[in-house]
Amino acid sequence: QVQLVESGGGLVQPGGSLTLTCAASGFTFSDSYMSWYRQALGKERELVASVSLKGHTKYYASSVKDRFTIARDNAKNSVYLQMYFLRPDDAAVYYCNSPSSWPSGPPRFGSWGQGTQVSVSL
Repeated sequence: QVQLVESGGGLVQPGGSLTLTCAASGFTFSDSYMSWYRQALGKERELVASVSLKGHTKYYASSVKDRFTIARDNAKNSVYLQMYFLRPDDAAVYYCNSPSSWPSGPPRFGSWGQGTQVSVSL
């Protein structure tokens, strides 16, 4: 009964901002590393960012470093991705999951959420 529900996507202009939310349930969230992934049209799914158990340590793919911020709220079983200075190549469906090991191990859960679409266009 693991559930990962992503929300917050939408259409923004280049240079715009967006905040994504992942609501998690069905596992011990506070004992789980969490990550955001994205999959652009015609491309493979890629890791975007990871956050440690208490949120003290963060990892970012080089393509988003200094533009995105990952955070978590264990009391709400939620992970967030704040996205700034969005580029057209950030357009993708964004998903959350839990990496098996820090920071980029294979996702633990075979059942992915529906994802949330981020579109960056004029």
